[in-house]
Amino acid sequence: MPRAGPILAPAATAGPAVNAVPLPCVIDVEASGFGRGSYPIEVGFVLPDGESVCTLVQPAPHWQHWDGAAEHLHGITRDVLARHGKPPREVAELLNSRLRGATIYCDSWAHDYAWLAILFDEAGLTPSFKLRHLHELLDDQAAAHWDGACAEVRNSLQLQRHRASTDARVLQLALARVRGQAAPTVPPSPEAA
Repeated sequence: MPRAGPILAPAATAGPAVNAVPLPCVIDVEASGFGRGSYPIEVGFVLPDGESVCTLVQPAPHWQHWDGAAEHLHGITRDVLARHGKPPREVAELLNSRLRGATIYCDSWAHDYAWLAILFDEAGLTPSFKLRHLHELLDDQAAAHWDGACAEVRNSLQLQRHRASTDARVLQLALARVRGQAAPTVPPSPEAA
């Protein structure tokens, strides 16, 4: 996948700068819906240097749950998954290869953990990384500015679609903003599909 060089994005300051703290890898998972029977359909992550990776997941034959409201939100259809998705094992191997030994952060730990567990169970593999909640990285002051920072980043990136890698990028850049630090970014990678 071609990658552009890092660009430093200005950060709004919400408190004292903590530039010595590197930005974490952030992951996001889009799913077929919420609740029992839902499964991952897209996984995207952004590395500390700003590189993003995103892939669609081809549903296993027994993954049947589908929520039209979720499809409306992320815009990924079953047909797109069938044509462009990668088998669960291939996606799990990609995650293990790129994230081995790292602690990865997400904003919806309960959902993302469950969906990644479904993916890795189907693949017959064990994750080689740890998944933690992004809010563990926020102090009270940063937490107070979190929603606003996410909205500012989403607006500044002029995102039109709700997709995994762009959501992960928003979270990583919002963390940089509330920390008062510049963040390495690259233009969003071409989204799967």
